[in-house]
Amino acid sequence: MMSCTLHFVVLICVILTCNSTEEKSKGDEKWKKKDIRDYSEADLERLFDQWEENDDEELPEDELPEWKREPPKVDLSQLDPDNPEVMLQASKKGRTLMMFATVSGDPTEKETEQITQLWQTSLFNANYEIQRFVVSSNRVIFMIKDGAKAWEIKDFLVTQDRCEEVTIEGKNYPGAAAKNKKEENVASKKPEKSTRKPSKNSVHKNDEL
Repeated sequence: MMSCTLHFVVLICVILTCNSTEEKSKGDEKWKKKDIRDYSEADLERLFDQWEENDDEELPEDELPEWKREPPKVDLSQLDPDNPEVMLQASKKGRTLMMFATVSGDPTEKETEQITQLWQTSLFNANYEIQRFVVSSNRVIFMIKDGAKAWEIKDFLVTQDRCEEVTIEGKNYPGAAAKNKKEENVASKKPEKSTRKPSKNSVHKNDEL
């Protein structure tokens, strides 16, 4: 008789647990279908608890936000310590980097958009993954996912006729437009050679002497 009573109690407990789980599941489904504007404080707390649970799941290295990833390992023995630019380039590997480019000739914002779009297309065709943002009438920002490639991109940009300047990490690199302007200024300052022939009066005076 004792055994039957025990079995009966266990059975009742199982049934109550199943009902409770089923009701909770239905409650969760009902809560998920709610409009966020109708959330109560209890709903918001439940949402926060779910976020906390999800935060415990570890993401793969490549899916982590950049500030959570381990910095790239730089083998200093393979780098030239007398070349700080190479050292800087190595430290930016795998890191997002922003560089600036200036368009020459006092362009409008629309002209800057068109010119720099051509540059971006050429870089995209060369397999460089970059984003471009026009920040003024003659200036753009290029955002590069792998910062180590910024110097390769700079080498391309400074050869473009309308590129006046490229800036990376506070250092300025003159573009083709700036070099051409400098050459023109130097040429304009050179004294002109006199090609005027001596007058007849000055020849006669020399003869009289």
